[in-house]
Amino acid sequence: MMNARTHVESPVAALPPLGKEFEFTREDFERIRRLIYDHAGIQLNPGKMEMVYSRLARRLRAHGLVRFADYLRLLERPRGAEWEAFTNALTTNLTSFFREAHHFDELKELIRRVSAKREVVLWSAAASTGEEPYSMAIAAIEATGMNTPRVRIVASDVDTAVLAKAEAGAYTMDRVERLSPERIRRFFQRSASGSDGLVRVRPEVAAMVRFQKVNLLDERYPVTGPFDAIFCRNVMIYFDKPTQYRILRRFVPLLRPDGLLFAGHSENFYHATDLFRLRGKTVYQLAEGAGAAR
Repeated sequence: MMNARTHVESPVAALPPLGKEFEFTREDFERIRRLIYDHAGIQLNPGKMEMVYSRLARRLRAHGLVRFADYLRLLERPRGAEWEAFTNALTTNLTSFFREAHHFDELKELIRRVSAKREVVLWSAAASTGEEPYSMAIAAIEATGMNTPRVRIVASDVDTAVLAKAEAGAYTMDRVERLSPERIRRFFQRSASGSDGLVRVRPEVAAMVRFQKVNLLDERYPVTGPFDAIFCRNVMIYFDKPTQYRILRRFVPLLRPDGLLFAGHSENFYHATDLFRLRGKTVYQLAEGAGAAR
């Protein structure tokens, strides 16, 4: 009979050789999983070891380190300046203009209804590189037929690197190629020379959007409602259900009683029916009695 001890893996065993330059153990990976969960609420799948290695390797190079254990010691120093770069490296940012187009049809209806009475205030809570909030601004112009509609958009993300790109509002042509030629002509402009190959959102689009850093795990958000709509799409999938619930509960007092919450196509909030109820395809509204959570 084979000794059972030969089948037991040490929880701190090094990863199989990857042919790469840095020492990376299973214990290092588990520490990283705990840190990114505690800091940003992101649940890293146990199968993401190589992804973590490749994304953080550049940070080790930047600091002249050869072991992940040394990098983690640097990260865990009091007031560590590396936290921002660590979070940015492990944050996934996939987005596009008018992603899940039916949401923008619903948004246009909301804007037409509300803007006739007052300013519309919207929040893009996972703005990434800006395609989502700029799509919201374009939808507002199309809905009202005005270049300066009464619409204000707060756009936030935990990743400061993508926020900087978003605020610049400059995109390569492949990022806008799925838009109609009419939308490209109306809402984007090339530089005077056109030599950089970029298009930029026009000033009237950019003027509606204000960018700022927000960590959805924070106890208090540095944004003020009430919002007519909150877009929080394709980010909740990185959080476990208890974390999702805490975030949704924080959304409740920030949303107008008749406001809408837009979620990603693979997300559902059936575990939070006391807070939100499904109104349409991945569009939610406050549940009856949710005001008690305000």
